[in-house]
Amino acid sequence: MARLRAMAGDIVPIELGLTDGDLVTLWAPRWREGDDEWEAFLGHGDDLYGFPSVAAMVAFVRSGGDNDLVEHPAWPVVAKLAAVEFEPDDAHSYDLIGVPELAAADPDAESISELQDTFDIVSILGDVCELDVVTKFFERTEVDTLLRHGASAVAGREGHELWNSIGTAIAEDWDAVIDALDAVVTTPAVDEAVVAEIESELVASDENELEADDTVQDEVDNDEYEFLDDDEDDFWASVGIDPIKIITSDGTWFTLRCYLDDDAVFLGQEGRIFVFPSERVLARYLADNHDHDMSQLETYEEIRIAAVDGSLEVAVIDDNVYVLTGIADDIAEGIAAVDPEQLELAVELFTDAAGYANDDSTEAALAASTELGWFVNYVLEPDPGRLAPSAPFDAEALAWRELEREFEARLNKN
Repeated sequence: MARLRAMAGDIVPIELGLTDGDLVTLWAPRWREGDDEWEAFLGHGDDLYGFPSVAAMVAFVRSGGDNDLVEHPAWPVVAKLAAVEFEPDDAHSYDLIGVPELAAADPDAESISELQDTFDIVSILGDVCELDVVTKFFERTEVDTLLRHGASAVAGREGHELWNSIGTAIAEDWDAVIDALDAVVTTPAVDEAVVAEIESELVASDENELEADDTVQDEVDNDEYEFLDDDEDDFWASVGIDPIKIITSDGTWFTLRCYLDDDAVFLGQEGRIFVFPSERVLARYLADNHDHDMSQLETYEEIRIAAVDGSLEVAVIDDNVYVLTGIADDIAEGIAAVDPEQLELAVELFTDAAGYANDDSTEAALAASTELGWFVNYVLEPDPGRLAPSAPFDAEALAWRELEREFEARLNKN
Protein backbone atom coordinates (compact mmCIF):
# COMPACT_ATOMS: atom_id res chain seq x y z
CA MET A 1 0.00 0.00 0.00
CA ALA A 2 1.37 3.39 -0.94
CA ARG A 3 2.16 5.67 1.98
CA LEU A 4 0.21 8.48 0.36
CA ARG A 5 -2.88 6.33 0.07
CA ALA A 6 -2.66 5.55 3.75
CA MET A 7 -2.44 9.26 4.56
CA ALA A 8 -4.71 10.88 2.00
CA GLY A 9 -7.19 8.11 1.43
CA ASP A 10 -7.50 8.06 -2.32
CA ILE A 11 -4.60 9.70 -4.17
CA VAL A 12 -1.71 7.37 -4.95
CA PRO A 13 1.88 8.11 -6.05
CA ILE A 14 2.90 5.95 -9.02
CA GLU A 15 6.03 5.43 -11.11
CA LEU A 16 5.88 4.90 -14.89
CA GLY A 17 8.78 3.50 -16.89
CA LEU A 18 8.59 5.34 -20.24
CA THR A 19 10.95 6.20 -23.09
CA ASP A 20 12.62 9.07 -21.21
CA GLY A 21 13.11 6.98 -18.09
CA ASP A 22 11.21 6.47 -14.85
CA LEU A 23 8.77 9.28 -14.08
CA VAL A 24 6.60 9.80 -11.00
CA THR A 25 3.11 11.22 -10.90
CA LEU A 26 -0.11 10.99 -8.87
CA TRP A 27 -3.18 8.94 -9.59
CA ALA A 28 -6.64 9.48 -8.12
CA PRO A 29 -8.69 6.27 -8.54
CA ARG A 30 -12.41 6.60 -9.05
CA TRP A 31 -14.18 8.91 -6.64
CA ARG A 32 -17.70 10.27 -6.47
CA GLU A 33 -18.98 13.81 -6.44
CA GLY A 34 -22.73 13.69 -6.08
CA ASP A 35 -24.02 11.45 -8.84
CA ASP A 36 -20.82 11.73 -10.91
CA GLU A 37 -17.77 9.46 -10.91
CA TRP A 38 -14.27 10.77 -11.68
CA GLU A 39 -10.79 9.40 -12.18
CA ALA A 40 -7.70 11.52 -12.81
CA PHE A 41 -3.92 11.86 -12.83
CA LEU A 42 -1.70 14.77 -11.92
CA GLY A 43 -1.82 16.92 -15.04
CA HIS A 44 -3.68 19.72 -16.71
CA GLY A 45 -5.90 19.68 -19.77
CA ASP A 46 -4.36 17.30 -22.31
CA ASP A 47 -1.05 17.05 -20.42
CA LEU A 48 -0.04 14.26 -18.05
CA TYR A 49 2.54 15.59 -15.60
CA GLY A 50 5.52 13.31 -15.05
CA PHE A 51 8.55 14.18 -12.92
CA PRO A 52 12.06 12.69 -12.94
CA SER A 53 12.15 12.54 -9.14
CA VAL A 54 9.89 12.58 -6.11
CA ALA A 55 11.53 15.81 -5.00
CA ALA A 56 10.59 17.55 -8.26
CA MET A 57 6.98 16.37 -7.99
CA VAL A 58 6.72 17.55 -4.38
CA ALA A 59 8.18 20.91 -5.40
CA PHE A 60 5.42 21.28 -7.97
CA VAL A 61 2.68 20.25 -5.52
CA ARG A 62 3.93 22.71 -2.89
CA SER A 63 4.18 25.50 -5.48
CA GLY A 64 0.41 25.57 -5.75
CA GLY A 65 0.55 25.09 -9.53
CA ASP A 66 -2.81 24.54 -11.20
CA ASN A 67 -3.65 20.93 -12.08
CA ASP A 68 -6.59 18.56 -12.54
CA LEU A 69 -6.42 17.22 -8.97
CA VAL A 70 -6.96 20.50 -7.12
CA GLU A 71 -10.72 19.86 -6.97
CA HIS A 72 -10.21 16.40 -5.47
CA PRO A 73 -11.53 16.21 -1.87
CA ALA A 74 -8.14 14.99 -0.58
CA TRP A 75 -5.99 17.58 -2.36
CA PRO A 76 -5.78 20.04 0.59
CA VAL A 77 -4.37 17.16 2.68
CA VAL A 78 -1.99 16.01 -0.07
CA ALA A 79 -0.49 19.48 -0.49
CA LYS A 80 0.60 19.49 3.17
CA LEU A 81 2.13 16.00 3.36
CA ALA A 82 5.77 15.27 4.07
CA ALA A 83 7.86 14.56 0.97
CA VAL A 84 8.42 10.94 1.95
CA GLU A 85 4.68 10.30 1.61
CA PHE A 86 4.99 10.85 -2.15
CA GLU A 87 7.36 7.92 -2.77
CA PRO A 88 5.68 5.19 -4.87
CA ASP A 89 5.88 1.68 -3.46
CA ASP A 90 6.77 -1.41 -5.50
CA ALA A 91 3.11 -2.26 -6.08
CA HIS A 92 2.61 1.07 -7.87
CA SER A 93 5.74 1.04 -10.03
CA TYR A 94 5.02 0.08 -13.65
CA ASP A 95 7.72 -0.72 -16.20
CA LEU A 96 5.94 0.03 -19.47
CA ILE A 97 9.14 -0.27 -21.54
CA GLY A 98 9.75 -3.76 -20.15
CA VAL A 99 6.37 -5.16 -21.27
CA PRO A 100 7.64 -6.86 -24.49
CA GLU A 101 10.37 -8.66 -22.55
CA LEU A 102 7.86 -9.69 -19.89
CA ALA A 103 5.48 -11.12 -22.50
CA ALA A 104 8.31 -12.96 -24.28
CA ALA A 105 9.05 -15.10 -21.22
CA ASP A 106 7.14 -18.21 -20.19
CA PRO A 107 4.11 -17.20 -18.12
CA ASP A 108 4.32 -17.69 -14.38
CA ALA A 109 2.23 -16.23 -11.58
CA GLU A 110 4.61 -13.31 -11.00
CA SER A 111 5.01 -12.29 -14.66
CA ILE A 112 1.27 -12.62 -15.35
CA SER A 113 0.40 -10.49 -12.33
CA GLU A 114 2.98 -7.85 -13.28
CA LEU A 115 1.71 -7.71 -16.86
CA GLN A 116 -1.89 -7.52 -15.70
CA ASP A 117 -1.09 -4.68 -13.29
CA THR A 118 0.75 -2.77 -16.01
CA PHE A 119 -2.09 -3.30 -18.48
CA ASP A 120 -4.53 -2.09 -15.83
CA ILE A 121 -2.82 1.26 -15.21
CA VAL A 122 -2.12 1.87 -18.90
CA SER A 123 -5.75 1.14 -19.74
CA ILE A 124 -6.81 3.74 -17.16
CA LEU A 125 -4.30 6.22 -18.56
CA GLY A 126 -5.75 5.66 -22.02
CA ASP A 127 -9.28 6.32 -20.82
CA VAL A 128 -8.46 9.38 -18.72
CA CYS A 129 -6.18 10.95 -21.33
CA GLU A 130 -8.56 9.97 -24.17
CA LEU A 131 -5.86 8.20 -26.20
CA ASP A 132 -7.56 6.26 -29.01
CA VAL A 133 -4.44 4.21 -29.77
CA VAL A 134 -4.30 2.97 -26.18
CA THR A 135 -8.04 2.32 -25.99
CA LYS A 136 -7.96 0.25 -29.20
CA PHE A 137 -5.10 -1.86 -27.88
CA PHE A 138 -7.17 -2.84 -24.85
CA GLU A 139 -10.17 -3.61 -27.04
CA ARG A 140 -8.25 -6.52 -28.53
CA THR A 141 -9.92 -9.69 -27.28
CA GLU A 142 -6.76 -11.40 -26.06
CA VAL A 143 -5.61 -8.33 -24.11
CA ASP A 144 -9.04 -7.72 -22.59
CA THR A 145 -9.22 -11.38 -21.52
CA LEU A 146 -5.94 -11.17 -19.60
CA LEU A 147 -6.96 -7.87 -18.04
CA ARG A 148 -10.22 -9.35 -16.74
CA HIS A 149 -9.17 -12.89 -15.83
CA GLY A 150 -5.48 -12.83 -14.98
CA ALA A 151 -3.66 -16.12 -14.40
CA SER A 152 -6.73 -18.26 -15.04
CA ALA A 153 -6.85 -16.96 -18.63
CA VAL A 154 -3.48 -18.49 -19.54
CA ALA A 155 -3.95 -21.87 -17.89
CA GLY A 156 -3.83 -25.02 -20.00
CA ARG A 157 -3.33 -25.44 -23.73
CA GLU A 158 -5.80 -22.72 -24.72
CA GLY A 159 -4.18 -20.42 -22.21
CA HIS A 160 -0.78 -21.02 -23.80
CA GLU A 161 -2.22 -20.01 -27.15
CA LEU A 162 -3.73 -16.89 -25.58
CA TRP A 163 -0.34 -15.97 -24.08
CA ASN A 164 1.22 -16.23 -27.54
CA SER A 165 -1.56 -14.05 -28.97
CA ILE A 166 -0.90 -11.45 -26.27
CA GLY A 167 2.78 -11.47 -27.22
CA THR A 168 1.80 -10.89 -30.85
CA ALA A 169 -0.48 -7.99 -29.89
CA ILE A 170 2.33 -6.39 -27.91
CA ALA A 171 4.81 -6.86 -30.76
CA GLU A 172 2.37 -5.22 -33.17
CA ASP A 173 0.93 -2.35 -31.13
CA TRP A 174 2.80 -1.70 -27.86
CA ASP A 175 5.27 0.76 -29.41
CA ALA A 176 2.31 2.86 -30.54
CA VAL A 177 0.90 2.75 -27.01
CA ILE A 178 4.22 3.99 -25.60
CA ASP A 179 4.44 6.73 -28.25
CA ALA A 180 0.92 7.93 -27.39
CA LEU A 181 1.78 8.17 -23.70
CA ASP A 182 5.14 9.82 -24.37
CA ALA A 183 3.32 12.45 -26.43
CA VAL A 184 1.09 13.60 -23.56
CA VAL A 185 3.73 13.60 -20.79
CA THR A 186 5.09 16.99 -19.85
CA THR A 187 7.24 18.11 -16.94
CA PRO A 188 6.37 21.51 -15.46
CA ALA A 189 9.27 23.73 -14.48
CA VAL A 190 10.02 23.85 -10.75
CA ASP A 191 12.41 25.85 -8.60
CA GLU A 192 15.65 23.84 -8.44
CA ALA A 193 16.55 25.36 -5.08
CA VAL A 194 13.26 24.05 -3.67
CA VAL A 195 13.95 20.64 -5.24
CA ALA A 196 17.33 20.53 -3.49
CA GLU A 197 15.70 21.34 -0.14
CA ILE A 198 13.15 18.59 -0.62
CA GLU A 199 15.88 16.10 -1.55
CA SER A 200 17.53 16.92 1.78
CA GLU A 201 14.18 16.37 3.49
CA LEU A 202 13.89 12.95 1.86
CA VAL A 203 17.41 11.97 2.89
CA ALA A 204 16.69 13.02 6.47
CA SER A 205 13.45 11.01 6.44
CA ASP A 206 15.28 7.91 5.21
CA GLU A 207 17.90 8.28 7.95
CA ASN A 208 15.22 8.70 10.61
CA GLU A 209 13.43 5.62 9.30
CA LEU A 210 16.64 3.58 9.47
CA GLU A 211 17.22 4.76 13.03
CA ALA A 212 13.66 3.83 13.94
CA ASP A 213 14.10 0.39 12.40
CA ASP A 214 17.31 -0.13 14.39
CA THR A 215 15.52 0.91 17.59
CA VAL A 216 12.71 -1.56 16.95
CA GLN A 217 15.19 -4.34 16.23
CA ASP A 218 17.04 -3.61 19.47
CA GLU A 219 13.77 -3.85 21.37
CA VAL A 220 12.99 -7.17 19.72
CA ASP A 221 16.43 -8.53 20.55
CA ASN A 222 15.94 -7.55 24.18
CA ASP A 223 12.46 -9.03 24.35
CA GLU A 224 11.12 -5.60 25.22
CA TYR A 225 8.99 -5.06 22.12
CA GLU A 226 5.27 -5.21 22.85
CA PHE A 227 3.27 -6.70 20.04
CA LEU A 228 -0.03 -5.00 19.31
CA ASP A 229 -3.22 -6.81 18.55
CA ASP A 230 -3.69 -6.05 14.85
CA ASP A 231 -7.18 -7.54 14.92
CA GLU A 232 -8.47 -4.43 16.70
CA ASP A 233 -7.67 -2.35 13.64
CA ASP A 234 -8.35 -4.98 10.99
CA PHE A 235 -10.89 -3.70 8.51
CA TRP A 236 -12.29 -7.09 7.54
CA ALA A 237 -12.64 -8.19 11.15
CA SER A 238 -14.50 -4.98 11.91
CA VAL A 239 -17.07 -5.57 9.16
CA GLY A 240 -17.41 -9.28 9.94
CA ILE A 241 -16.88 -10.34 6.32
CA ASP A 242 -13.85 -12.20 4.97
CA PRO A 243 -12.20 -12.31 1.55
CA ILE A 244 -11.49 -15.90 0.54
CA LYS A 245 -9.24 -17.40 -2.12
CA ILE A 246 -10.16 -20.59 -3.97
CA ILE A 247 -7.64 -22.46 -6.13
CA THR A 248 -9.36 -24.81 -8.58
CA SER A 249 -8.23 -26.78 -11.60
CA ASP A 250 -9.07 -23.90 -13.92
CA GLY A 251 -7.60 -20.99 -11.96
CA THR A 252 -7.53 -18.94 -8.78
CA TRP A 253 -10.66 -17.11 -7.65
CA PHE A 254 -11.56 -14.56 -5.00
CA THR A 255 -14.87 -13.81 -3.29
CA LEU A 256 -16.34 -12.82 0.09
CA ARG A 257 -18.00 -14.88 2.82
CA CYS A 258 -19.50 -14.23 6.22
CA TYR A 259 -21.61 -16.15 8.73
CA LEU A 260 -25.05 -15.26 10.04
CA ASP A 261 -26.21 -17.48 12.90
CA ASP A 262 -23.53 -20.00 11.85
CA ASP A 263 -24.90 -20.10 8.28
CA ALA A 264 -22.49 -19.15 5.51
CA VAL A 265 -23.40 -16.24 3.24
CA PHE A 266 -21.30 -15.63 0.14
CA LEU A 267 -21.00 -12.74 -2.26
CA GLY A 268 -23.61 -14.14 -4.59
CA GLN A 269 -27.27 -14.70 -5.21
CA GLU A 270 -29.70 -17.63 -5.31
CA GLY A 271 -27.02 -20.10 -4.28
CA ARG A 272 -24.55 -18.93 -6.94
CA ILE A 273 -21.22 -17.61 -5.66
CA PHE A 274 -19.70 -14.65 -7.53
CA VAL A 275 -15.95 -15.21 -7.92
CA PHE A 276 -13.26 -13.03 -9.50
CA PRO A 277 -9.80 -13.82 -10.94
CA SER A 278 -7.86 -11.32 -8.83
CA GLU A 279 -8.17 -9.14 -5.74
CA ARG A 280 -8.18 -6.09 -7.99
CA VAL A 281 -11.10 -7.27 -10.12
CA LEU A 282 -13.05 -8.15 -6.96
CA ALA A 283 -12.39 -4.68 -5.55
CA ARG A 284 -13.63 -3.12 -8.79
CA TYR A 285 -16.87 -5.07 -8.54
CA LEU A 286 -17.33 -4.04 -4.91
CA ALA A 287 -17.02 -0.37 -5.85
CA ASP A 288 -20.22 -0.48 -7.89
CA ASN A 289 -23.81 -0.95 -6.80
CA HIS A 290 -24.88 -4.55 -7.42
CA ASP A 291 -27.77 -6.62 -6.16
CA HIS A 292 -26.58 -9.68 -4.23
CA ASP A 293 -27.08 -11.37 -0.89
CA MET A 294 -24.49 -9.26 0.92
CA SER A 295 -25.71 -5.89 -0.29
CA GLN A 296 -28.33 -5.72 2.47
CA LEU A 297 -25.89 -6.46 5.30
CA GLU A 298 -25.38 -3.53 7.64
CA THR A 299 -21.59 -3.48 7.30
CA TYR A 300 -21.40 -4.13 3.56
CA GLU A 301 -21.72 -0.41 2.78
CA GLU A 302 -18.39 0.14 4.57
CA ILE A 303 -16.77 -2.24 2.09
CA ARG A 304 -18.32 -0.49 -0.91
CA ILE A 305 -17.25 2.95 0.33
CA ALA A 306 -13.68 1.75 0.84
CA ALA A 307 -13.68 0.24 -2.66
CA VAL A 308 -14.94 3.51 -4.16
CA ASP A 309 -12.36 5.73 -2.45
CA GLY A 310 -9.51 3.33 -3.28
CA SER A 311 -8.58 2.44 0.30
CA LEU A 312 -9.89 -1.15 0.15
CA GLU A 313 -7.22 -3.84 0.38
CA VAL A 314 -8.47 -7.36 -0.37
CA ALA A 315 -6.20 -9.33 1.96
CA VAL A 316 -6.82 -13.07 2.43
CA ILE A 317 -5.51 -14.77 5.58
CA ASP A 318 -4.10 -18.30 5.37
CA ASP A 319 -7.16 -19.86 7.01
CA ASN A 320 -9.28 -18.59 4.11
CA VAL A 321 -7.18 -20.04 1.30
CA TYR A 322 -8.77 -23.17 -0.17
CA VAL A 323 -6.61 -25.35 -2.43
CA LEU A 324 -8.85 -27.87 -4.19
CA THR A 325 -6.36 -29.14 -6.75
CA GLY A 326 -4.85 -32.58 -6.25
CA ILE A 327 -7.09 -33.78 -3.42
CA ALA A 328 -8.90 -36.39 -5.53
CA ASP A 329 -5.61 -37.83 -6.75
CA ASP A 330 -4.30 -37.97 -3.17
CA ILE A 331 -7.45 -39.77 -2.03
CA ALA A 332 -6.98 -42.34 -4.78
CA GLU A 333 -3.41 -42.89 -3.58
CA GLY A 334 -4.40 -43.47 0.03
CA ILE A 335 -4.74 -42.03 3.52
CA ALA A 336 -1.05 -41.18 3.96
CA ALA A 337 -1.03 -39.10 0.77
CA VAL A 338 -3.79 -36.72 1.89
CA ASP A 339 -2.97 -33.44 3.64
CA PRO A 340 -5.49 -33.30 6.52
CA GLU A 341 -5.45 -29.49 6.70
CA GLN A 342 -6.08 -29.11 2.97
CA LEU A 343 -8.86 -31.70 3.14
CA GLU A 344 -10.50 -30.10 6.18
CA LEU A 345 -10.57 -26.67 4.53
CA ALA A 346 -12.04 -28.12 1.33
CA VAL A 347 -14.77 -29.90 3.31
CA GLU A 348 -15.54 -26.63 5.09
CA LEU A 349 -15.84 -24.79 1.77
CA PHE A 350 -17.99 -27.47 0.13
CA THR A 351 -20.40 -27.66 3.07
CA ASP A 352 -20.59 -23.86 3.37
CA ALA A 353 -21.40 -23.53 -0.33
CA ALA A 354 -23.98 -26.31 -0.23
CA GLY A 355 -25.64 -24.80 2.84
CA TYR A 356 -25.71 -21.42 1.09
CA ALA A 357 -27.56 -23.08 -1.80
CA ASN A 358 -29.90 -24.98 0.57
CA ASP A 359 -28.60 -28.24 -0.91
CA ASP A 360 -28.13 -31.19 1.47
CA SER A 361 -26.48 -33.50 -1.09
CA THR A 362 -22.96 -32.56 0.08
CA GLU A 363 -23.78 -33.37 3.68
CA ALA A 364 -25.23 -36.69 2.56
CA ALA A 365 -22.13 -37.52 0.49
CA LEU A 366 -19.90 -36.88 3.49
CA ALA A 367 -22.04 -38.84 5.97
CA ALA A 368 -20.10 -41.40 8.02
CA SER A 369 -22.12 -44.20 6.43
CA THR A 370 -20.63 -43.53 2.96
CA GLU A 371 -17.22 -44.71 1.79
CA LEU A 372 -16.08 -41.12 1.24
CA GLY A 373 -17.45 -39.96 4.58
CA TRP A 374 -15.67 -42.79 6.38
CA PHE A 375 -12.40 -41.95 4.57
CA VAL A 376 -12.66 -38.20 5.28
CA ASN A 377 -13.57 -38.74 8.92
CA TYR A 378 -10.63 -41.11 9.42
CA VAL A 379 -8.15 -38.64 7.87
CA LEU A 380 -9.43 -35.73 9.93
CA GLU A 381 -9.82 -37.64 13.19
CA PRO A 382 -7.33 -40.52 13.11
CA ASP A 383 -7.87 -43.17 15.76
CA PRO A 384 -5.65 -46.28 15.91
CA GLY A 385 -8.48 -48.06 17.69
CA ARG A 386 -10.77 -47.77 14.65
CA LEU A 387 -10.74 -49.88 11.54
CA ALA A 388 -8.99 -47.90 8.78
CA PRO A 389 -10.49 -47.66 5.29
CA SER A 390 -8.82 -50.10 2.94
CA ALA A 391 -7.63 -49.80 -0.64
CA PRO A 392 -8.52 -49.42 -3.40
CA PHE A 393 -9.90 -45.91 -2.96
CA ASP A 394 -11.27 -45.43 -6.45
CA ALA A 395 -14.86 -45.04 -5.23
CA GLU A 396 -13.83 -42.44 -2.64
CA ALA A 397 -11.83 -40.47 -5.22
CA LEU A 398 -14.74 -40.59 -7.67
CA ALA A 399 -17.18 -39.37 -5.01
CA TRP A 400 -14.81 -36.52 -4.10
CA ARG A 401 -14.50 -35.49 -7.75
CA GLU A 402 -18.29 -35.31 -7.92
CA LEU A 403 -18.36 -33.04 -4.84
CA GLU A 404 -15.71 -30.86 -6.46
CA ARG A 405 -17.69 -30.73 -9.69
CA GLU A 406 -20.86 -29.75 -7.84
CA PHE A 407 -19.01 -27.01 -5.96
CA GLU A 408 -17.44 -25.53 -9.09
CA ALA A 409 -20.87 -25.53 -10.75
CA ARG A 410 -21.99 -23.10 -8.02
CA LEU A 411 -19.31 -20.56 -9.02
CA ASN A 412 -20.33 -17.63 -11.18
CA LYS A 413 -16.98 -16.68 -12.70
CA ASN A 414 -16.56 -13.03 -13.64
